[in-house]
Amino acid sequence: MNEILQFLKDLDLNNQRDWFEANRGRYEKTRKDFLELTATFIDEIRKFDEEVPLLQPKDCMFRIFRDVRFSNDKRPFKTNYGSYIARGGRKSGFAGYYLHVQPGEYFVSGGVYMPSPENLASIRQEIYYHTMEYLGLIGTKSFETTFDQHYFDPLKTAPKGFPKDWEYIGLIRNRSYGFGKSLTEAELLDEKFVEKCQSLYRMLQPLNHFFNRAISENGPV
Repeated sequence: MNEILQFLKDLDLNNQRDWFEANRGRYEKTRKDFLELTATFIDEIRKFDEEVPLLQPKDCMFRIFRDVRFSNDKRPFKTNYGSYIARGGRKSGFAGYYLHVQPGEYFVSGGVYMPSPENLASIRQEIYYHTMEYLGLIGTKSFETTFDQHYFDPLKTAPKGFPKDWEYIGLIRNRSYGFGKSLTEAELLDEKFVEKCQSLYRMLQPLNHFFNRAISENGPV
């Protein structure tokens, strides 16, 4: 992990194509290391989540190359490594388990981030019809205190098709349903790093199954 962190820190200071090409060997080495870490997490998650098949790590890890065609930020490379482990891989649309490693920003998360309109509608309906079940998953003291980072991007008003005066309307205004936990660099480098993430992912598993139940009813989109 030390090599991964140092490469990303150096890339953050030298986010240029010439520098990247001169350090491509470091990129290839650290990318391989992160793929191996992703493989470890796939194996560990499969021990408690039967929905996750034997995935290829490359189908879970995100590319480092940025698409700058429509962005004002023309830096060519991301300065993080990230993997999203879910049935079907990172592009499947299913809820899963995410690991993010970036200088000064390390976290694990679960749930669904920026789902398709069809999947989002399915999740909202699932929450609407099974509200107490959902609150039971996210409302425990241990869950709330552990996953204190929320990736919701809520609407200002009720989504179309739902009563504006519903008591729990705030639960379905979200456009994403991501729940995260920040990590320190010391935790990242600790020998029990995988074990710690494993325990966090276990806590997220029932919530992921709730979302995936909704998504599966119509098929992921």
